[in-house]
Amino acid sequence: MNVNPNFPQNLDIRPSVPIEEGVDETFDFDHQQEAIRVFGIAGKVWKAAYALNSYINPPADQIFDPPLFPHPEARKNARMLELGSGTGIVAATMAAMLHANDILFVTDLPEVCPLLEQNLQGSLDGPTRVRPLSWGNSQHALSIADELSKLQDTPYLTHILCSDLVYFPELLAPLLRSLIQLSSPPFISPPNQVEVIISYKVRSLAKETPFWSAFGLWFEFAPVLVKMSPSGSWQRFGVSLEDPTFVFVARRREESFDWQVPPSDADLMQGIMAQGTPLPKGDDTFETLLLMSLNVSDEI
Repeated sequence: MNVNPNFPQNLDIRPSVPIEEGVDETFDFDHQQEAIRVFGIAGKVWKAAYALNSYINPPADQIFDPPLFPHPEARKNARMLELGSGTGIVAATMAAMLHANDILFVTDLPEVCPLLEQNLQGSLDGPTRVRPLSWGNSQHALSIADELSKLQDTPYLTHILCSDLVYFPELLAPLLRSLIQLSSPPFISPPNQVEVIISYKVRSLAKETPFWSAFGLWFEFAPVLVKMSPSGSWQRFGVSLEDPTFVFVARRREESFDWQVPPSDADLMQGIMAQGTPLPKGDDTFETLLLMSLNVSDEI
């Protein structure tokens, strides 16, 4: 029997409160409450989304390294895709930053797309497109690839956005499978690579660390840094938040394009075929970053 992952057993969640002022009323407490009733966990704005929005549209007193667009004056034709968009709060922030020639694919389960269309209705006349993309569903992804291929300029992805997607253990392999597919041809045009930006709030390390162990085999990733003034010290973005939160920027490991992706989810999570071998393995990047973040000041 297929169980809707947005309505897990004993679902009991409440709307979130923004970590800063100025959030659109579309995503306020009352709207979240109604969306949770209809769409389950997809109707809640999860905390890591607020952090990703700060990164996308930095407050005047924050400088990020790396910035989302390192050379804004030189950029053109951004081709962005958000996985697991939920309420669309990140997509709404991103849509306001796009140029006329940019494209943003906003994706989630087919049954969540009506929520996205409702919440983003003011943005859908421009570069923003709501599309179904269930994690691990190759055909959903290839439908988007077909749209990309018809674009005259830059027919490949430049950015993938993710916030608060690492939670249920049974969804971690499909999530990784989608990230690998979306960062491979025909979604990229070598030697160009897609940049993967993941905002993540730690909830259960025992359940979530296996994802990062497998993810790190296929992707190089590092945390975004922030400073509050030109003369200030760099620190990991998220260290000052109430809950342990990271924003990672990732790119595929060059050698991984030659590896076979195992059809078994269990094998994928155990690192089978990563590094070109059928042996189980893992990557310790996340554990190392976690230990470093225990430093009291976390300054660089």
